[in-house]
Amino acid sequence: MNIILFGPPGAGKGTQAEKIANHYNLPHLSTGNIFRESIKNETSLGKKVKAILDAGNLVPDETVVDLVASELDKSEYNEGVILDGFPRTVAQAESLDDYLEENGKKIDFFITLSVPEEELVNRILSRGEGRSDDTPEKVKTRLQVYRNETEPVMNHYKAQGAVKEINGVGSIEEIFGRIKDTLG
Repeated sequence: MNIILFGPPGAGKGTQAEKIANHYNLPHLSTGNIFRESIKNETSLGKKVKAILDAGNLVPDETVVDLVASELDKSEYNEGVILDGFPRTVAQAESLDDYLEENGKKIDFFITLSVPEEELVNRILSRGEGRSDDTPEKVKTRLQVYRNETEPVMNHYKAQGAVKEINGVGSIEEIFGRIKDTLG
Protein backbone atom coordinates (compact mmCIF):
# COMPACT_ATOMS: atom_id res chain seq x y z
CA MET A 1 0.00 0.00 0.00
CA ASN A 2 1.47 3.34 -1.10
CA ILE A 3 0.15 6.32 0.83
CA ILE A 4 0.83 10.03 0.55
CA LEU A 5 0.14 11.84 3.83
CA PHE A 6 -0.54 15.45 3.05
CA GLY A 7 -1.36 18.69 4.78
CA PRO A 8 0.09 22.06 5.70
CA PRO A 9 2.96 22.54 8.16
CA GLY A 10 1.72 21.70 11.66
CA ALA A 11 -1.15 19.44 10.51
CA GLY A 12 0.30 16.41 12.31
CA LYS A 13 1.61 14.48 9.32
CA GLY A 14 4.69 13.15 11.11
CA THR A 15 2.71 12.00 14.15
CA GLN A 16 0.05 10.26 12.08
CA ALA A 17 2.61 8.78 9.66
CA GLU A 18 4.33 7.03 12.58
CA LYS A 19 0.99 5.63 13.79
CA ILE A 20 0.10 4.40 10.28
CA ALA A 21 3.59 2.91 9.85
CA ASN A 22 3.31 0.96 13.10
CA HIS A 23 -0.29 -0.17 12.55
CA TYR A 24 0.14 -1.27 8.91
CA ASN A 25 3.82 -2.24 9.12
CA LEU A 26 4.84 0.20 6.40
CA PRO A 27 8.05 2.23 6.18
CA HIS A 28 7.66 5.99 6.70
CA LEU A 29 9.62 8.16 4.30
CA SER A 30 9.71 11.77 5.49
CA THR A 31 11.64 14.25 3.41
CA GLY A 32 11.49 16.56 6.44
CA ASN A 33 13.23 13.94 8.61
CA ILE A 34 15.85 13.32 5.92
CA PHE A 35 16.46 17.07 5.62
CA ARG A 36 16.56 17.61 9.43
CA GLU A 37 19.07 14.77 9.79
CA SER A 38 21.19 16.30 7.01
CA ILE A 39 21.02 19.74 8.67
CA LYS A 40 21.91 18.29 12.08
CA ASN A 41 24.87 16.41 10.60
CA GLU A 42 25.87 19.51 8.59
CA THR A 43 26.12 17.57 5.33
CA SER A 44 26.42 19.52 2.08
CA LEU A 45 22.73 18.80 1.41
CA GLY A 46 21.92 19.90 4.96
CA LYS A 47 23.70 23.23 4.59
CA LYS A 48 21.99 23.85 1.24
CA VAL A 49 18.56 22.92 2.62
CA LYS A 50 19.03 25.01 5.80
CA ALA A 51 19.74 28.15 3.77
CA ILE A 52 16.63 27.56 1.66
CA LEU A 53 14.39 26.84 4.66
CA ASP A 54 15.79 29.80 6.63
CA ALA A 55 14.53 32.03 3.82
CA GLY A 56 11.07 30.43 4.18
CA ASN A 57 11.25 28.73 0.78
CA LEU A 58 10.77 25.14 -0.41
CA VAL A 59 13.64 22.90 -1.48
CA PRO A 60 13.87 22.71 -5.34
CA ASP A 61 11.98 19.86 -7.02
CA GLU A 62 15.04 18.25 -8.59
CA THR A 63 16.85 17.96 -5.23
CA VAL A 64 13.82 16.43 -3.52
CA VAL A 65 12.93 14.04 -6.38
CA ASP A 66 16.49 12.70 -6.56
CA LEU A 67 16.54 12.17 -2.80
CA VAL A 68 13.18 10.34 -2.72
CA ALA A 69 13.86 8.17 -5.80
CA SER A 70 17.19 6.98 -4.39
CA GLU A 71 15.46 6.15 -1.09
CA LEU A 72 12.53 4.33 -2.77
CA ASP A 73 15.02 2.12 -4.65
CA LYS A 74 15.79 0.38 -1.33
CA SER A 75 14.15 -3.02 -0.83
CA GLU A 76 12.42 -1.95 2.42
CA TYR A 77 9.91 -0.03 0.27
CA ASN A 78 8.93 -2.97 -1.98
CA GLU A 79 5.65 -3.61 -0.13
CA GLY A 80 4.66 0.02 0.18
CA VAL A 81 5.49 3.32 1.83
CA ILE A 82 4.01 6.27 3.65
CA LEU A 83 5.28 9.44 1.99
CA ASP A 84 5.24 12.44 4.32
CA GLY A 85 6.20 15.85 2.97
CA PHE A 86 6.45 14.64 -0.61
CA PRO A 87 5.38 15.42 -3.28
CA ARG A 88 5.02 19.15 -2.62
CA THR A 89 4.61 20.33 -6.21
CA VAL A 90 2.80 19.00 -9.28
CA ALA A 91 6.19 18.46 -10.96
CA GLN A 92 7.25 16.28 -8.01
CA ALA A 93 3.92 14.41 -8.17
CA GLU A 94 4.36 13.73 -11.89
CA SER A 95 7.93 12.52 -11.30
CA LEU A 96 6.70 10.26 -8.49
CA ASP A 97 3.91 8.87 -10.68
CA ASP A 98 6.43 8.14 -13.44
CA TYR A 99 8.80 6.45 -11.00
CA LEU A 100 6.02 4.29 -9.52
CA GLU A 101 4.63 3.36 -12.94
CA GLU A 102 8.10 2.29 -14.11
CA ASN A 103 8.19 0.03 -11.05
CA GLY A 104 4.66 -1.37 -11.47
CA LYS A 105 3.21 0.62 -8.57
CA LYS A 106 0.81 3.50 -7.92
CA ILE A 107 -0.46 5.75 -5.13
CA ASP A 108 -3.30 3.93 -3.36
CA PHE A 109 -4.33 6.67 -0.94
CA PHE A 110 -3.69 10.39 -0.79
CA ILE A 111 -4.70 11.36 2.75
CA THR A 112 -4.91 15.07 3.44
CA LEU A 113 -5.23 16.41 6.98
CA SER A 114 -7.42 19.52 7.18
CA VAL A 115 -6.67 21.94 10.02
CA PRO A 116 -7.70 25.63 10.37
CA GLU A 117 -4.82 28.12 9.93
CA GLU A 118 -5.03 29.54 13.47
CA GLU A 119 -4.66 26.03 14.89
CA LEU A 120 -1.68 25.36 12.59
CA VAL A 121 0.14 28.52 13.72
CA ASN A 122 -0.45 27.65 17.39
CA ARG A 123 0.78 24.07 16.91
CA ILE A 124 3.94 25.10 15.07
CA LEU A 125 4.86 27.80 17.58
CA SER A 126 4.26 25.50 20.55
CA ARG A 127 6.05 22.37 19.29
CA GLY A 128 9.47 23.82 20.01
CA GLU A 129 11.54 22.22 17.24
CA GLY A 130 13.73 25.28 17.32
CA ARG A 131 13.51 25.94 13.59
CA SER A 132 14.81 29.36 12.72
CA ASP A 133 11.62 29.99 10.71
CA ASP A 134 9.26 29.23 13.63
CA THR A 135 8.07 32.81 14.10
CA PRO A 136 4.45 33.92 13.48
CA GLU A 137 5.45 35.81 10.32
CA LYS A 138 7.56 32.99 8.87
CA VAL A 139 4.92 30.40 9.76
CA LYS A 140 2.31 32.42 7.85
CA THR A 141 4.76 32.66 4.92
CA ARG A 142 5.20 28.86 5.00
CA LEU A 143 1.43 28.39 5.01
CA GLN A 144 1.04 30.78 2.06
CA VAL A 145 3.79 28.93 0.14
CA TYR A 146 1.95 25.68 0.95
CA ARG A 147 -1.34 27.03 -0.41
CA ASN A 148 0.22 28.43 -3.57
CA GLU A 149 2.62 25.64 -4.49
CA THR A 150 1.43 22.52 -2.73
CA GLU A 151 -2.37 22.44 -2.79
CA PRO A 152 -2.36 21.92 -6.60
CA VAL A 153 -0.78 18.50 -5.85
CA MET A 154 -4.04 17.51 -4.17
CA ASN A 155 -5.93 18.40 -7.35
CA HIS A 156 -3.48 16.21 -9.32
CA TYR A 157 -4.40 13.20 -7.16
CA LYS A 158 -8.12 14.11 -7.06
CA ALA A 159 -8.11 13.50 -10.80
CA GLN A 160 -6.85 9.97 -10.03
CA GLY A 161 -9.55 9.41 -7.39
CA ALA A 162 -6.96 8.85 -4.64
CA VAL A 163 -7.75 11.81 -2.33
CA LYS A 164 -9.30 11.21 1.09
CA GLU A 165 -9.79 14.30 3.27
CA ILE A 166 -9.48 13.78 7.03
CA ASN A 167 -10.43 16.26 9.77
CA GLY A 168 -7.04 16.91 11.42
CA VAL A 169 -8.47 18.48 14.59
CA GLY A 170 -8.90 16.41 17.75
CA SER A 171 -6.78 14.05 19.78
CA ILE A 172 -4.04 12.07 18.05
CA GLU A 173 -6.10 8.90 18.56
CA GLU A 174 -9.30 10.47 17.17
CA ILE A 175 -7.49 11.59 14.03
CA PHE A 176 -5.80 8.19 13.66
CA GLY A 177 -9.19 6.49 14.02
CA ARG A 178 -10.50 8.55 11.09
CA ILE A 179 -7.46 7.54 9.02
CA LYS A 180 -7.92 3.82 9.83
CA ASP A 181 -11.60 4.06 8.86
CA THR A 182 -10.52 5.55 5.52
CA LEU A 183 -7.82 2.96 4.82
CA GLY A 184 -10.12 0.09 5.77
